[in-house]
Amino acid sequence: MLPGEAASCQRPSCPETDRSLTVTNNASPDSRGPPILERAETLLSNYDVLFCDVWGVVHNGVTAFEDACAALEKFRKEGGTVILVSNAPVPKYRVEAMLESRNVPASAWDDIVSSGAIALTHIANRGFRKLHFIGPQDRDAAFFSALKAQSAHLDDADGIVCTGLTDDRREKPEDYIPLLKKAKARGLPFVCANPDLLVDVGGTLLYCAGAIADLYAHLGGDVFWAGKPYLNAYETAHAIAEGLRDGNVPRRRCLVIGDAIRTDLKGAENFGCDALFVASGIHRHEAMDGAKLSQEKLALLFPAGTPAAIAAMTELRW
Repeated sequence: MLPGEAASCQRPSCPETDRSLTVTNNASPDSRGPPILERAETLLSNYDVLFCDVWGVVHNGVTAFEDACAALEKFRKEGGTVILVSNAPVPKYRVEAMLESRNVPASAWDDIVSSGAIALTHIANRGFRKLHFIGPQDRDAAFFSALKAQSAHLDDADGIVCTGLTDDRREKPEDYIPLLKKAKARGLPFVCANPDLLVDVGGTLLYCAGAIADLYAHLGGDVFWAGKPYLNAYETAHAIAEGLRDGNVPRRRCLVIGDAIRTDLKGAENFGCDALFVASGIHRHEAMDGAKLSQEKLALLFPAGTPAAIAAMTELRW
């Protein structure tokens, strides 16, 4: 675990709910963690809007999870709205293209919020003219080409923007410490276009931009985090959902679905809505015994103070 992984944010109060299923407290010393569900139909019927993670819930970086896609399609057919909320450091249209390439049907979602789009908006609002780029220029070309700011050497930059490690197959976040120390000495702001620390690519865990941003924050640097678990992610998604549904959507009628405690579940806690934990994603080794979800491991994964989940599933299925 990298420094700061367990860092918390202030939680807004959560509205009362009259549902028969209530949020698991997890503050009790004898907590067993969230209850395990085999199917989500009954739970999902309590909500109007789903804020669904992408990588680890809808696909594994290589191919779509058919049951999860079918569940989202069914939810929409029943009148629900699905907003995919991704920490991908790219504009929305690139997320759409990635979903198509992994055979995720467009009928499984209504709209998409990406951390890359949030970062681009922040950069435009700040009026940065010269930025030092960190990240693979080819893979994230859609993001870098959308920037109004020019690429600059660190000595001439107004700030840093990071989409990931330049070579995430060979590099480690610590390799960037000398550069980060120079940036801190200059007081440069750091825009993190993907707050994830790790991503699961077909079973291989790779470091993300958040791991570098986390180091900069621990050096005392100023970091803007675009995406989950920060409020800008679900506030953006909520505004889109209300626009699509042409009316107010209470937060008690919104459900976050995700596989990462640090980003998805913490983001739900910060926003003040419920969360469903998908265990076969990034926490699979901590939550599962082989292909089976373990209640004992869940209890260890959700000690007192951990962001709560209303339930846990191996994979999302209707």
